Amino acid sequence: MNVRKSERLLNLLIMLLVQRHFVPKERIRALLYADSSTDAFEKMFERDKEELRSLGVPIEVGQMDAYFDDEPGYRIRPDEFALPDIDLEPDEAAIIGLATKVWEHARLAEATTDVVRKLTALGVPVDVSALDIVQPRLSADEPAFDVFFEAVQERSAVEFDYVRSGQSEVTSRRLHPWGVARYSGRWYVVGHDLERDAERVFRLSRVQGPARKVGQPGAYDVPPGTDVSEVARRLAPAPISERAVVLARAGTGLPLRRQAAEITPSVVGPDDRTAWDRLVTNRSSTGLADELLGYGADVYVEEPASLRAAVIERLSAVARPTGEESGGAA
Repeated sequence: MNVRKSERLLNLLIMLLVQRHFVPKERIRALLYADSSTDAFEKMFERDKEELRSLGVPIEVGQMDAYFDDEPGYRIRPDEFALPDIDLEPDEAAIIGLATKVWEHARLAEATTDVVRKLTALGVPVDVSALDIVQPRLSADEPAFDVFFEAVQERSAVEFDYVRSGQSEVTSRRLHPWGVARYSGRWYVVGHDLERDAERVFRLSRVQGPARKVGQPGAYDVPPGTDVSEVARRLAPAPISERAVVLARAGTGLPLRRQAAEITPSVVGPDDRTAWDRLVTNRSSTGLADELLGYGADVYVEEPASLRAAVIERLSAVARPTGEESGGAA
C-alpha cells in the first residue's frame, strides 16, 4: 500500500470515527476526494470502504434523518471499533510496535490533524477522544525512521553515514531497504547493502546525520518470502539481558506484565494513591529503559541501579532547559 493511499484510508477512518452522527457521502467526497471525478470517487470510495472492512473496521450505514428517505450516511461507532483485551506473543507485540510507529509517522500524523481541522472549520461536531482507542502508546524517535519507512514503501535506495558498534569511524553506506523492524528495544532497517552486495541490518540510532533517498522509486524488489523480523534477529547483535525488578501500579503496564517472569501483587510502592505490583523480568536494559519512559509515574524501577540511572538520565534530559548539557551549561 503506498503512502498516499495509507493517508486516505487513515483520513476516512478518522473522519467516520470522530463524528457523532452519520456522515453523508457528499461531505466525505468534498473533504477527502475533492480532486476526483464523480466516477473515480465512487470507485475509490467503495474500494476504501471494503479495505477498511476487511481490516475489521465496522463501517455502519444509516439514514441521516429518521423521517426522510434521504441519502444514507456512514459512521464508525467507537464502542464497536474498540479492541477487547488481547494477549500478544512477543513476536506479535513486535509487529504492533512497528504499526505504532507508522501511526506516529510524520505524514500520517499530519493527515490526522488535517482531517480534524477541516471538519472543525465546517462546524461539524467532532469527538477527538474517540481516537484514543486506535492510538498506540509505544514511541520511537529515531530521526532516520521516516526516510527509511518512505523508501521501503517506494522501493527507493537510501544513502546514509553509519558508525558500527565499538568503532568511531564513519562510513558511507547505500542500501535497498526491505523493511524496518524492532528488535530488543531497538529499531533496525534490513535490506541489501549495495557496497557489500549482501543482506545487512543497520541500527537506526547509529545512523549519522540525515539519511537520503536517491534514485528513482521502484528501483528494486524485495526477495520473495523475506521475513524482515527474522533477518533482524539473525543479523543483529544478540541482546544482553539482565534481571530487572519494576513496580507498576495495579492495572497498568500490561505489556510489561505479559513479559514478566514473576508478578507479586499488592506490594508497598513509592506512594499510596493506588495499589502496586512487583514485576520481575529478564530484558535488555537499554530497550527496557526506553519502554519504561512511556509509562511515566505508573512505574518505579527497584533494580538494577544501572536501569534506574538510565531512566533518570532520560527524564532529566527531557526536563533540562534547551542548550544545557549534562554536568553544566553549554
